[in-house]
Amino acid sequence: MSKKATKGFKAVKAKRKCCKDKPRCQACPLVLKRLADADLAVRLDLRRYEVAKKVPKPALAAARTR
Repeated sequence: MSKKATKGFKAVKAKRKCCKDKPRCQACPLVLKRLADADLAVRLDLRRYEVAKKVPKPALAAARTR
């Protein structure tokens, strides 16, 4: 697969482990998984995602809740 993000998406690499912050950081694996489940991100492989450039603020807040 190409390392370049497609138009309208940005490439993001998930951290290895959650830092247990509240709210979760945007590079947390669980946040990226929740965004992928909401069709706002595409999982490329184990740790790489393509996230939509314009994620609605309520959707990001819901994904980051602990």
